[in-house]
Amino acid sequence: QVQLVESGGGLVQAGGSLRLSCAASGSSFSINSMAWYRQAPGKQREFVAGITSPLLTNYADSVKGRFTISRDNAKTTVYLQMNSLKPEDTAVYYCNADPGATWAGRYWGQGTQVTVSS
Repeated sequence: QVQLVESGGGLVQAGGSLRLSCAASGSSFSINSMAWYRQAPGKQREFVAGITSPLLTNYADSVKGRFTISRDNAKTTVYLQMNSLKPEDTAVYYCNADPGATWAGRYWGQGTQVTVSS
């Protein structure tokens, strides 16, 4: 079993930056792929960015060029650097992880709120 804990959310003005972290524990050695999703009020949860060992990454079109996903060498923490934030980036951001090569994995964190004011 894997536990995921997100941190780093908060309130920021448009154009600002935030860095989200997601720490994995438990059977974290089994994790191969990690991803970030987000869910805005009244909307479905959507994929934001994903990373798979060794260094394959993917981004939603809406965040390309503004967000960067990265991972520590131990593969137990994934980060999401968010720059040039927009009000439409406001959402609860969730961490996702899986032992396989999928960004729609079986493990989820509890989410962290990101609010971007205009």
